[in-house]
Amino acid sequence: MLPSSTARLAVCAILLFALLPGCTDSRAGNRADSEYFETLPRFWGILYADGGETLYCGKRFGKRHGRRINAEHVFPMAWVTKSLKCGKRKQCRRNSRRFNTIEADMHNIFPALSKINQLRSAYAFAELPGEPARGKCDFEVDEKRRLVEPRPAVRGDIARAMFYMSKQYGLKLYRRQRELLLRWHRQDPPSEEERRRNDIIQKLQGKRNRFIDNPALAGLEFRQGR
Repeated sequence: MLPSSTARLAVCAILLFALLPGCTDSRAGNRADSEYFETLPRFWGILYADGGETLYCGKRFGKRHGRRINAEHVFPMAWVTKSLKCGKRKQCRRNSRRFNTIEADMHNIFPALSKINQLRSAYAFAELPGEPARGKCDFEVDEKRRLVEPRPAVRGDIARAMFYMSKQYGLKLYRRQRELLLRWHRQDPPSEEERRRNDIIQKLQGKRNRFIDNPALAGLEFRQGR
């Protein structure tokens, strides 16, 4: 039997190891991705270890991107706090385990230019004829109606992220938004980049976006009136 002091040190080491990010056993349902700020280092360090491309503007970035690029939640967290009735975002982080799980889900997080992320705010998606693009970025904003239009090349990516969040967490998509996203989903099928993300995110948090794996499900699960 180990001496008592040695045993205590061993127990402490085991407990400390269990608390470190990435050291919990996902088979037991205890994942380190349940907190948004614990997820971000893996989001950038693993999912985008070699850099990538911003969602809304298609701007390339490398391993070091600085503050000009940050993490965008495609399904807005303001919609989630309202749905859960848990208060403001910081309050929800303190009070709602469910909110923390939703906020940290990497299927809903994408790189974005910080200024475009700020412009997007929590506006719904739409098609905005006649609205000017933001400089070289094909991203249009109607602040009066609180709507945004992303570039065509990623509209399907956005639709499938929104579908995933709605079904995974029971978050409502209103009819007009749902019908627009279904059209975008059909017009812009899953890309290799989406499949790459899906595979890596499954390894990191144990969940896949089934609308990427099987695009036909969107039409079945989001028919009019459902």
